[in-house]
Amino acid sequence: MKQFTLCGTLIHAPECGEIEIIENGLIEVDEAGIIAGLHSPEAEQHATIKQTAFASNSLIELSAGQYLLPGLIDLHVHAPQWPQAGNALHLPLYTWLQEYTFPLEAKYADLAFAEKVYTSLVDTLIANGTTTTLYFATVHLSATKLLADICLAKGQRALVGKVAMDSPAECPDYYRDASAQQGLADTRALIEYVRTLPGNEQGTVLPVITPRFIPSCTDEMLTGLGKLAAEYDCHVQTHCSESDWEHNYVLNRHGKRDTESLKSFKLLTNKTILAHSCFINADDMTTIKQQRSGIAHCPLSNAYFADAVFPARQALDLGLDVGLGTDVAGGATPSLLQNCHAAVTASRYLEGGVDKTLTQHERGVPESRINFKEAFWMATTGGGQALDLNIGLFKKGYAFDALVIDSTVTGSNLMVWEELDQDVLQKIIYNASRQNIRKVWVQGVLIGGVDRPVG
Repeated sequence: MKQFTLCGTLIHAPECGEIEIIENGLIEVDEAGIIAGLHSPEAEQHATIKQTAFASNSLIELSAGQYLLPGLIDLHVHAPQWPQAGNALHLPLYTWLQEYTFPLEAKYADLAFAEKVYTSLVDTLIANGTTTTLYFATVHLSATKLLADICLAKGQRALVGKVAMDSPAECPDYYRDASAQQGLADTRALIEYVRTLPGNEQGTVLPVITPRFIPSCTDEMLTGLGKLAAEYDCHVQTHCSESDWEHNYVLNRHGKRDTESLKSFKLLTNKTILAHSCFINADDMTTIKQQRSGIAHCPLSNAYFADAVFPARQALDLGLDVGLGTDVAGGATPSLLQNCHAAVTASRYLEGGVDKTLTQHERGVPESRINFKEAFWMATTGGGQALDLNIGLFKKGYAFDALVIDSTVTGSNLMVWEELDQDVLQKIIYNASRQNIRKVWVQGVLIGGVDRPVG
């Protein structure tokens, strides 16, 4: 890859709650796709660096009305559920899984079907500015390998997991691992496959140990997965305290809360992402922070299936690593920007309460709201921190994963009035859509956007 320098208005979130906007900023990107330098116009070498890049034909300049953002990081996607997005959201979680989701996921034994769906999903996420995705696949090893292949071929940074689910009490006969031993063997095989994929020497695609959630796994499976996590120093993803049903199931089965149960199986590590976590309490948050695990906040799907709001403000104030997840298809949209403003909205409902028969001071949880700044941080910097990867931020040594938002697109909902607008980023979060996303880079490679259609 040829090194290049980009000049334009840069927007990122170095700290939670703080937005930095650098007009006429410069980002130098080296041959490996890593940020080699970040310069404001006041920097002494700014003019020289820009002139040198122009002379060597390696300067990319953004136009007026265009903004460079870090690539969006989606911490929770069920890849096989993509055909189900927007369907059956009126059902409770258990029914949704048993009657719709598991029958759909069973179809991925057919690799032709898997290729069609996974290709469509990865293309769609890239078009929406998602540069990194944490994927749940299915129990099928071959189809999960195929998802990893597709992500690598299309250039998306991805963490891919074969779902482990072997409990005959909670998993249908037609869709589960044949045994704990088979599920563990397939998980090991996926880890080895992804780590030795030709063309994946930079680790753009990573394997993830993926117990679906505690109810779907036997203790033998959970114990074995914990051992694999230690052996391979591998990422882990699962659902945690998502709904009343799931939360109470774990309490009844193990006599402890999800976080303590996962910790006992050695599945709560500095590379673990816990999806949802709506029902965690202060003790759970302390455990999660001590283990340096991350949380995938999924505001839309929580409204449909958790009947609860994740306490984002409390978690952020305690210094937990919290990112955002679309939870396709429990969340109907693949847009992480839409989930940014959903996270803000959910926090306002939590703070304000919804029972109008109570007084204002009785019906809500005080000091629960977040704003667009925290939501954007979760979608970028926070997601990178949760994954323990150098992404989500414009910083020397970090991967150049980025997208260009164009506010001048005809027919767009995004309108920026330079003489009036104080918070351009807020308008982007609330009104930008995929038609405003002109370019998408991962590790310095242009992989999508309107200017480079995926496919």
